Amino acid sequence: MKTDLTDTTSSKINKALVLGRRAIGTPAVGMVLTLVIVTDEENAYDALKAANEASREHPSRTLVVIKRVSRSPRDRAKTRLDAEVRLGADASTGETVVLRLYGEVVDHAQSVVLPLLLPDAPVVVWWPVNAPADPANDPLGALAQRRVTDTYAAEQPIQELIGRAETYTPGDTDLSWTRITPWRSMLAAALDQVACEVTSAEVEGEEFNPSVELLAMWVAERLKVPVRRSKSAGPGLTSVRLETSAGPIVLDRADGSLATLSIQGQPDRGVALKRRETAELIAEELRRLDPDDTYAAALRFGLERLDERAATTAPEPAAPAEPARSAEPAPAPAEDAGTDGATEADGAAEPAPKAAAKKAPARKAAAK
Repeated sequence: MKTDLTDTTSSKINKALVLGRRAIGTPAVGMVLTLVIVTDEENAYDALKAANEASREHPSRTLVVIKRVSRSPRDRAKTRLDAEVRLGADASTGETVVLRLYGEVVDHAQSVVLPLLLPDAPVVVWWPVNAPADPANDPLGALAQRRVTDTYAAEQPIQELIGRAETYTPGDTDLSWTRITPWRSMLAAALDQVACEVTSAEVEGEEFNPSVELLAMWVAERLKVPVRRSKSAGPGLTSVRLETSAGPIVLDRADGSLATLSIQGQPDRGVALKRRETAELIAEELRRLDPDDTYAAALRFGLERLDERAATTAPEPAAPAEPARSAEPAPAPAEDAGTDGATEADGAAEPAPKAAAKKAPARKAAAK
C-alpha cells in the first residue's frame, strides 16, 4: 500500500501511517527500531532495497531522507516537504516513509524526522554516501544510538578513514569494518589451532580500500606485531599472511568467493569467504546497538603509526635461497718439474691430473 503526500507535514504523515495500518489490518506496531537513511536521489533506490531486505531480520520503520538540491534562489526560498508512505508488501516487514525535502527545510531535517521516530525504540542513522565529517555532531546523528557510514563509497577513502578516527564517538561504525568480520573470525580460529607466537604479518588487497587498512590496524593492535600492506588487483581483500614460530599461516582469496587456509603441517582447506551484499552488512550492524570497542581500538591505532612500524620493523618476505655452488680450486703456481714433479691436486680436482702426477716419478727414473 502506497500513499503519496505533497506539501505535507510530519503530523499528516503520522496520520497516514495509522490509517494505513488499519486499512491493511495490522493496527499494532511490531517494529523494534527506527532506521534513518540519509542519501540523495541517485542512491536512494539501492539503499532502500538493502534496508527492506535487512528488515526481514529486524522489522523497523525506515525513514529515507532525500535532500533535494534547489536550482534557483526562488526555489531555495520555497520550503516544501513531500512524502511517500509505504506499508504492507511494499515495505517488506516494516514501514517505509520516503521524505523529500526542498528549500530551507533541508537544513532542518531533524525537525521533520523527530516526530516520526518510534517511541521507546533505538534509532540508527545510515549514510550510504556523503557522510558528514563528524556523524555524532550532525543534527540527525545526534538522534541516534548507532551511526553507520561507508568510507568505501567516499571519493578519498583513506583520508575519510583518517577523519573517522579523529572524530570517533562511541556508537560510530563503518561498513568497511563490517566487511572484514569473516576475515577476523577466520584468522582468530586459525590461531586457536596452533600453539605459536606471531612475529609479523602481511595484508594484501586492492589499492584505496579502507577494509585493507582496518584489517591491518586490527592485526597490529591485537597481536602487537608489525604489519606490512601490499597491493593487489583485488577484488577487495585478497590475502593475509601471518609469520609465526610454527610456520606461516596464510588465508588467500583470489576470486572474491572461495578462500584457502594454509597452516604449516596441515592440509590446505577451502573456506567460504564471499563478498557480502550491502543488505547483509546492514543486517549485521543492526544486531548490536552498543558501542563497538574493537572497532574503536583498531581505528584509533592510526594509519601513521601503522606505516611507521611497518617501515622500521616489518621484515621483507624472505627470498628463496639459491643452491650453493662448489668452488673450483685456484690453480697453484707451477714449480720445477725436474725436482718436485707435479703438485698434488686438491680433493675436488679431476682424476686426470692425479694420474699424470703418479706417472711423473717413473719418467724421472727412466731419465736417470
